[in-house]
Amino acid sequence: MPRQSISFTKPNDEWLKSQIESLEYSSKSELINDLIRQARNQQVQIDWIKSKLEKAEESGFTNDSKKQILAQSKSLLNE
Repeated sequence: MPRQSISFTKPNDEWLKSQIESLEYSSKSELINDLIRQARNQQVQIDWIKSKLEKAEESGFTNDSKKQILAQSKSLLNE
């Protein structure tokens, strides 16, 4: 695993230390890797939502009712 040296602001370093002291994580490395994993997962979700919004914008307007749109959305989620 590659090693890197990074610097933190005092408030961020104190927060990191508090997370380790609470026994939530065993090291700063473990915590930082978890935060990066969370950020990567979040980006995947953001990209998915963005693609859905772009597709919706490109498809134009609809005459469907709110009820119809909701039913279609629910059926697509179950696919």
